[in-house]
Amino acid sequence: MRIGGFLPLSLCDYPGIPAAVVFTQGCNFRCPFCHNGRLVSRVSVEGQLIPEAEVLERLRIRRPALDGVVLSGGEPTLQPDLPRFIALVKSMGYLVKLDTNGSHPEVLEMLIRDRLVDCVAMDIKAAPDYYAALSGLPAPPMEAVRESVRLLAAGAVQFYFRTTMVPALHRPDEKDRIRAWLPPDAPWREQVFQPENALHPGLRRAV
Repeated sequence: MRIGGFLPLSLCDYPGIPAAVVFTQGCNFRCPFCHNGRLVSRVSVEGQLIPEAEVLERLRIRRPALDGVVLSGGEPTLQPDLPRFIALVKSMGYLVKLDTNGSHPEVLEMLIRDRLVDCVAMDIKAAPDYYAALSGLPAPPMEAVRESVRLLAAGAVQFYFRTTMVPALHRPDEKDRIRAWLPPDAPWREQVFQPENALHPGLRRAV
């Protein structure tokens, strides 16, 4: 696993559960508002990565104080070793939450099928017709994103959708457009945009 960051304790990333957060290195989106810009590149100086063994040992030591581990990023489903790593984490007795952009439904389906994840938070960037502007991609993988929405809506695992609302980018009626697209009654949360470390420099001054 290419691990670009580790947060030993979070009380907000796994709702209701004290958890550590493991940040994977590399993402296939280029969201201009991303606040984890240093994790976007799949190429990083090796010395800046955290050894997997070190993270696993820290999780082992902290197990009495923690109940969950969040796999975030970057985009965790890009990591070939993700299932193996999660299996090791779960062997310690942790609950596992996955944060994903939904671009790899085949990985998501496998993780759900093999009961490797207990909760999934899927980022919804915008309504489908506006995904290019918020994902930073000229041709975002919308069919993959739609399939991930369908997978989660099937209800085989605890999940929720979430959107970071960026006043400088989203349209005034974006919330209504997103709600109209998502399955009825699907849990959806709004996240507050944090401009300080936005990937696009122009947004760092946005309010």
